Amino acid sequence: MADIGNDFNNVINLIHRSRESALRKVNEELILLYWNVGKYISEQMENQKWGNSYIDELAKFISMNCPEIKGFNRRGLYRMKQFYETYKDNAFVSPLVTQISWTNHLLILSSTKSIEEKEFYLKLCIKEKYSKRELQRQLDSSYFERYMLSTEKLEPMPVPKVIKDNFLDTYVLEFLNLPERFSEYDFKKAIIGNLKKFILEIGKDFTFIGEEYRVSVGNSVSGK
Repeated sequence: MADIGNDFNNVINLIHRSRESALRKVNEELILLYWNVGKYISEQMENQKWGNSYIDELAKFISMNCPEIKGFNRRGLYRMKQFYETYKDNAFVSPLVTQISWTNHLLILSSTKSIEEKEFYLKLCIKEKYSKRELQRQLDSSYFERYMLSTEKLEPMPVPKVIKDNFLDTYVLEFLNLPERFSEYDFKKAIIGNLKKFILEIGKDFTFIGEEYRVSVGNSVSGK
């Protein structure tokens, strides 16, 4: 029966992998569509074939002729144009844009200033597979600025190895909700109770293996 259970689990794993692959392909095609629409609008406006009012007219035309298609209103079309123009000349980043969701792209475009910051969060999303909520938290906590303060200079970050294997100098741990005065025991318990958020703060390369774990350092052993 154990062998049968393993065989059945193999089938389930095949289903999951196939679904994940299909979702990735759908996302890739969607991002490519937004990229190409943004490219078309940008080039038409650059060649002075279109003025700003034509985006409004295009949005109305799409709404009238394809009312079932969502996201192609005036704001959405301008976002597609901004998306294309932001990354079109970046030979290192433009091949990566299909690897994260449109929602995360919009968060990065609206919440960052420099192209270096945009690249940082884009590559971080790819490495960590961030959801919208996880990315929003890192943006709100100024993760880029804190990372930069922990390094001497900005270096190109390869994918998927985005963040160096080191600790930041500072971490945002407001989610622990500790009082103004607290003991080391209170601090440890608060971290364990909020472990998911704590791991998100220091990076997903870290794994929780137990509340107490013996660690050998030289000839001594610490922990319980």
